[in-house]
Amino acid sequence: MRVGIGEDLHRVEEGRTLVLGGITIEGAAGLAGHSDADVLLHAVTDAVLGAAGKGDLGTHFPSSDDRWKDADSRVFLGEALRMAREDGWSLANVDATVRAERPRLASHLGAIRESIAEIAGVEPARVNVKAKSGEGVDAVGRGEAIGATAAVLLEAAPRG
Repeated sequence: MRVGIGEDLHRVEEGRTLVLGGITIEGAAGLAGHSDADVLLHAVTDAVLGAAGKGDLGTHFPSSDDRWKDADSRVFLGEALRMAREDGWSLANVDATVRAERPRLASHLGAIRESIAEIAGVEPARVNVKAKSGEGVDAVGRGEAIGATAAVLLEAAPRG
């Protein structure tokens, strides 16, 4: 088994669409970033890459590369999982936390969980997503940013 941890933080930017875990959150300010700025999928992708020993998001999908301008972050996670599978690893589980003062995410967590499970090709029981507010502290608490942290467990893929 291999464990990876991923973390990301993006500034809130009015006029952009908020995408978290591969779903659009209507009526909320989006996040600044070169791609779709899906802070949650970026954290999960980094965790997969870390567990697989494959570096990080910026190594594989650099913001200096125009191919990734406004890219759908589901592609990043799919590619990280493909790299892990090539090395004989499969996703055992994901545990992630989104830190956001606004919007409140409780009503979206089920859809986010389903989305990540679908991208990863696993049953939703292998994905857990939590939401925390910033309690008025730091950039997240002031509503200036949204952050995410993810832990991923990879296990040796069955041979056959």
